[in-house]
Amino acid sequence: MPVVASCVKVNLFYQRHHHHHLICSSIFTTFTKRLSMVTASSAGGAFTTLQERVTFDKEIKKSKFIAIAAPISDERSAFSFLAEVRDARATHNCWAYKVGDQFRSNDDGEPSGTAGKPIQSAIESSGIDRVMVVVIRYFGGIKLGTGGLVRAYGGVTAECLRNAPTCVVKSKVPMGLEVTFDLLGVLYHQLQSFQVEDIKQDYDTGKDNVTMVTFKVDFDKAESLEEALKANCSRDIVFYRH
Repeated sequence: MPVVASCVKVNLFYQRHHHHHLICSSIFTTFTKRLSMVTASSAGGAFTTLQERVTFDKEIKKSKFIAIAAPISDERSAFSFLAEVRDARATHNCWAYKVGDQFRSNDDGEPSGTAGKPIQSAIESSGIDRVMVVVIRYFGGIKLGTGGLVRAYGGVTAECLRNAPTCVVKSKVPMGLEVTFDLLGVLYHQLQSFQVEDIKQDYDTGKDNVTMVTFKVDFDKAESLEEALKANCSRDIVFYRH
């Protein structure tokens, strides 16, 4: 399933507090470590990927090259895309993809290193991640030679990606804390302001009038969210990120 940049708005109903001192009189208690670990590739950063599928075609010495690029999320989606676009009538369906630090490529019958690797190099040079490019070749009767093939496959891939619409996808940081009931309104108001996602509440904390709240926030908003909550209270507030 393609990765796309999205912004999820969280509609929350919250209490309005009439006295500011209620914020400071209540206590944020330590969140027990019940959050699942996330992989390093998604735990603290952003990446650029394609907004949508793009195509570029070019004739080189009577051979027709068609580069088709699409955003992908993992190996499974890469091979699903390949199965969808490959043309059994074509002479070659060469490809490469990049997902974080993972690269794979295939020459599909072209001389070793003349197709898949140039496609991969062009992807890496583009700075685009979570992407796959399939280059379909229809042989036109004139051999290009090793150097010509490298230039052809790398070139059409670079052209395909050069003007493709891209978007930045921000990694989400899982965070959480335990909060007393009377502070839920203040907390949810801030969570709404920072457009957090996947909010969950767990009342089974074993503590009276205390609930556990977990959520995910853009990695570059995590510190600002902490500061916004801490600014309303004289006590230190403990957050956990995983």
